[in-house]
This record gives sequence, structure tokens and C-alpha cells, in this order.
Amino acid sequence: MAAPAEPGPSPGFKKPPALLRLKRKRPGRRNDPAAAAEAAAAPAPRGPSAAARRRNPFCSLDNAPQRAATAPQPPAATPPGGDPSAAPFWQFLELGCEEKPPKRAEPAESSDILALSQDLHSPLAVPKAPSSPRQEFPADWSIKTRVLFMSSQPFTWAEHLKAQEEAQGFAQHCRATETTLPQSVQEPRLCTELRCAFQQSLVYWLHPSLPWLPLFPRLGADRRMAGKARPWAQDEALQQVLMSDWSVSFTSLYNLLRARLCPYFYVCAAQFSVLFRAAGLAGSAVPTAAIAPTTRGLREAMRSEGIEFSLPLLEESRTRKQKNSEECLETETTDGLEGGSSVEDAGEPAPSDDDDDGSFSWLEEMGVQDKVKKPDSISIQLRKEKHEVQVDHRPESLVLVRGTNTFTLLNFLISCRSLVAVAGPQAGLPPTLLAPVAFRGGTMQTLKARTLSGRVRVQEGFEDVFSLEVLGPILPHALHALTLVLGPAQRGSFRALLSPHEPSAAFNTAPPQEGVHQDLPACGLHPKTLDQLSQTPTLGKSSIRLLELKDYCYTWKA
Repeated sequence: MAAPAEPGPSPGFKKPPALLRLKRKRPGRRNDPAAAAEAAAAPAPRGPSAAARRRNPFCSLDNAPQRAATAPQPPAATPPGGDPSAAPFWQFLELGCEEKPPKRAEPAESSDILALSQDLHSPLAVPKAPSSPRQEFPADWSIKTRVLFMSSQPFTWAEHLKAQEEAQGFAQHCRATETTLPQSVQEPRLCTELRCAFQQSLVYWLHPSLPWLPLFPRLGADRRMAGKARPWAQDEALQQVLMSDWSVSFTSLYNLLRARLCPYFYVCAAQFSVLFRAAGLAGSAVPTAAIAPTTRGLREAMRSEGIEFSLPLLEESRTRKQKNSEECLETETTDGLEGGSSVEDAGEPAPSDDDDDGSFSWLEEMGVQDKVKKPDSISIQLRKEKHEVQVDHRPESLVLVRGTNTFTLLNFLISCRSLVAVAGPQAGLPPTLLAPVAFRGGTMQTLKARTLSGRVRVQEGFEDVFSLEVLGPILPHALHALTLVLGPAQRGSFRALLSPHEPSAAFNTAPPQEGVHQDLPACGLHPKTLDQLSQTPTLGKSSIRLLELKDYCYTWKA
């Protein structure tokens, strides 16, 4: 009986790496299509000698055994007088397989801040229009998750704080000590006051304190919280204890705010965030509370509790559209008079859904009132409120509560069932409270700061660029306090890339102005920071993404 034939590769079966290697071994025959086809159709030789020569087709190019270094072969030349596309196809494949992936290029210019931000793993977009240089930048009420400061001067003074300097910074924060620094610090690393002030600017207060859970941001945080230990998830008694403790801390913060001992604080829930501001901040003479984003159900629940509020962004949009329509109407009327058309035709208003009062008398006039199904009152109400429903979960859904209604809002939030998630990774977890000052049940926390370095290309070569990265819930007062410290330390020149928490950008909407100035002398903030936060917000529903200090003058882009 004959022995079975040894299985082997099919003579007509070819792999792309083998074909490319065959062409690479015979560079002189590349321009001969007949020879190339003949060589490609030949069966692969078998045996120990052939196995030693050929490369394993199942291994990647990275872990393949390296061959002896040889002189690089020049690529096949383009046919004379012909198009570059007439070159052999494997020429481009061979180059793509042999070349290593290109290294990351250095930034083109030292002024290209976007290239530098990409080099330092910053996902920020390009802000468009810069502002004019000013001595102070506007207040930004959005919460920042990351700030990257860049300067030509090193940030070595901000690292490895001594135990005494760290303790002094905490003491200055708790005692609301005002630190006055010179305009320029010649030796920042040796300046103890500067390092203590830097530690002081990193402090904030948090409730609840669960170190194994990321408590900010809460919107869209289910994926980051998945898989974390949640002992209260199936324990209703523990959930009630957490909520009771949270209510005490929330009430303590509101009492401090009403007494003007706390300038502002945030309530970050799983579905929305609330910013409470004391009287005198953001140009308002009464306490205010801004909620964003909201839904129609939440607004209806607030109305049913007797809370008076406004939708400033939605009302501003309606006013702007009405003004534009009036201007267009005037233009059409003028054009119609010049063209000889009647004023009545030009001034006829367009039909509006808001004018529909739900009356169906026209059906009775036509005699078909019994043949047509009339919509119910709920459908009519939804149709009237369709413009309000369309802004749900958007910045335009910002709700503003003023005056004594903020106290009613406090009670509403404590008893609101939608404040705490009932399912998912955040089920049973009370909202996060963030404040710049101490309060009952609050825990002192510090922002994470680390120094980075990079290189940028200039005309003469390369130069070093030093960076300071700050991570965490960076509140408005902390951003301004950091600029007060970095200005003298970096000799009046630095750039900052800011990553805002997008849903909180709507808090930059300006409340109604009364023109009455309110003092908050003992609220725990630096006087310059307090002056900035007292100004009327000018950013609208946007936030600062790029901040630059040059010669002690600020420019910014939103």
C-alpha cells in the first residue's frame, strides 16, 4: 500500500508577503511583467534549506527575525515620460510594509497652542475669536474638570511641598487668610509664601466623601461607577441614613449662603446640577439658584410646588426671534411700498400654533363636528408647549430661581424623588455637594496637581515648555486663585487650556440686574476673587476654553 502523500501548500496558493519578498529579491526583473508572473506562479520550494530562508507567514512584521543589515534598494523608477500611477503596484505595498510607523511630529511653532495641547493629550477644541487684553478676565461659573497651564518658566516651585508649607496652606484656607504676593517673584522655589498660597488655592469641600467613587461629574458617570462597591444599593435603611446626612449638609450650606458666609455652592445630581449664589454675586441683589439641564417634568413639579422661576435663555431666544421677524416685516413693508404692493398683504402675520386656543367652532360651522375626532386636552397642552419641550436636556432649559423662592427650592430638592437615581450604578447615592468653604458634614479635599514638560519647534531649533496640570472639580474661585499665584511666579506670562463640564456652562447666563451692590466681606474668598465673581456674567451659555496672560494682561477665548 502506498504511503499517503504529505500534505503541503497548494502550488497555486500565494500569500502577499511571499509575493512582496519575491519582488524584493529580484529588483532587476521588476520591470518585466512576464518574468514576474512566471516567478509568482512557481510553487514554493520545500525542505530545510527553503524553510530557513523563508519567513513565517503567520508572524507579524514587528516580531519577525531581523535580517542582516543591507543597503536599501532604490524603489522602482517611474516609466520615463509616463504617469506615476504606471509604476508597479507592489512598489507602494512594499514601502508600506517595510517602513516603520512615523514618530509623532513636534509642534510647528511655539505659538501653536493647539499642537502643544495635542502633544500633552489635551482634547480641547479650537476657540475662535480672542478678546482684547484686559487686567482681569470675566467670571466663569462653569466647573472645570482639567486645567493645563503652560509657560516658558519652570513650575518646579509647585512640586514637593514641605510638610510645614502644606499645613500652612490648609491653615490659611480655614482662616480665610489673604496672601499678598509681589508682582514678580524672582526665586519661586525659595518663596514659602508662594508655595503656601498655591496649596491654599487647591482646597475645596465635598459631601459625601466616598474615596473609591468618582463623585464628580455625576451626569453621565454611570460607566465610570460601574463595578464599584455600593453597599447601600440593596439596603434601604442605609440609603435613608445617607439621605438624612446629606439633607443636614445641604441645609447647612444654604444657611451659610443666606448669612453671606458662603458665596456659592453646587448640587450635582445624576440628572441635573444646581448652582446656589449668595446675594451680591453675578450682579444680583438677592440669592439666586440656577438649574441645568432641566426637563418639562421637573419644571411642572416645581410649578406645582409654587416655585416661581424663569427660563432666561429661552426667553432671550424668543425675544431675539421676535425682533428679527419685526425687522424682516419692516423690510418687506418698505420693499412692498416701493414695488407697489399693498401694505395689508405685507403686514399679514403668519399663522402660529400659539394662537390656537383649542376652540373647534369651525368644525361646527362645516357640520363635521361628529365625524372628526377631537384631540384631548393633554394633546392640546403639549402642542402649545412644544417649544418648551424641545429644549429639554439642552442649555436653553436653564431654570433661574430668585429671592425667597430659593428656600422653597431647598425643601423641594430635599423631598424630590428624582433627585436620587433609583436604578443603575448611582442608585441610592445622594447628590454631590461642592463648596469653597467648610460646612457641616463636608470633607476637605485638594485638587490634584502635577508638572509636565514638552518641547516645541522654533526658528532656531527647539525650546522647552513647562506645564502644570490641575485635575478635579475646579470651582470658579479656585481658577481665579490659581491665576493670582501663577502670575507672579511665571513673571506675568502663561497660557491655560481649560476643560469645562459642558452642562455647567449654562450657569454663565446673567440673572436680572437690580443695580444694588451687596458686600460679602467674610465669605472666605480673596478680595480680588470676590470682585470678579460679583461682576455680571458676560459669557452667556459658553465658557472660557483658552486663557492667556501676557505682560500681566489677560486675553481669553470661549
